[in-house]
Amino acid sequence: MAQDYYQVLGVGRDASADDIKRAFRKLAHQHHPDKVSGDSQRFKQINEAYQVLSNPAKRQQYDRFGSVGGPAADSWAGEASRAGFDFRTAGFDVGDLGDMFGDLFGFSRSRSRPSTRGSDAEVALSIDFREAVFGAEKMLELSGLSQCDRCHGRGAEPGSSLVSCTTCRGSGVVEQVQATILGAIRAQQTCPSCGGSGEQPKSKCKRCHGSGSLRGKRTLRVAIPAGIEDGQSIRLRQQGKPGGRGSQPGDLYVRIHVRPDSMFRRDGDDILTRRTVSLSQAALGSPVTVETLDGPVELELPAGTQPGQLFRLRGKGVPHLDGRGRGDQIVEAVVKVPSKLTREQKKLLERLAELE
Repeated sequence: MAQDYYQVLGVGRDASADDIKRAFRKLAHQHHPDKVSGDSQRFKQINEAYQVLSNPAKRQQYDRFGSVGGPAADSWAGEASRAGFDFRTAGFDVGDLGDMFGDLFGFSRSRSRPSTRGSDAEVALSIDFREAVFGAEKMLELSGLSQCDRCHGRGAEPGSSLVSCTTCRGSGVVEQVQATILGAIRAQQTCPSCGGSGEQPKSKCKRCHGSGSLRGKRTLRVAIPAGIEDGQSIRLRQQGKPGGRGSQPGDLYVRIHVRPDSMFRRDGDDILTRRTVSLSQAALGSPVTVETLDGPVELELPAGTQPGQLFRLRGKGVPHLDGRGRGDQIVEAVVKVPSKLTREQKKLLERLAELE
């Protein structure tokens, strides 16, 4: 009795092309003959089912007539394997097989030159509260690989040119043939000589010896903008990890950590502070001195000030990041009630109580 290809792959008849591909990949990895738990006969059945169901025309014919005609896949697969046949020349779709074999045997089928731009990096930088408010300039010391400052990553001595790579002939990739159970499969790898750039220096840089990068310490100047908040990042373009020879480095992200201040607290672009006043100052009203980021200022407390009452000092907060104006400073009145009273203070408060 003929096999039910849908049952072989464990999918329904309404399965999408992606569902069929996922099922094939999972089963092919599980039953591949080169694995300890592999089953060559089961693998052939899985491949036969996939070759039919992954092809829209063949699938339509199979759904209608229950077959696609021609020799069974296990027959041609076995013959092809013994003959060392290249499936690409026979018109079969081996894209998924190539991906699968790449996972199993460690090579890639990439047809395009890989991108060699350097990857981005991130570092942390701690600053004081006032530096975050008003801005600052900090020096950041880094260690590790960086782009060579003599050849600017080209790998060539200044004044020397780059020539086409002799290994890959300028393509950036080299082709290899891998023998598998289903025959010979061709695969492409990044050229080991030029790293995928397709070019080599005619005369290698004397400082980096043609690699385009150097290992060591470097110092960067970081401009902290006024108004930056804790957790925000500053992007330094092309200061990240170096890329392949002749390509641009990645970017460096400097994540800012703002150390807390004992007097001031931030809420957006506003500054929050507390000012302790006496019971008489709150009741009668009084001018008090309040510390701000710009220095001390005088605040006029109105008579009858209540505990926790808030007062706003406009323009005494954090500068907006767009450079237009500043936030405010919000001052909370903390009314201090004396814990010990002199005899005279006690009499005065008792008299006040009588009047109330």
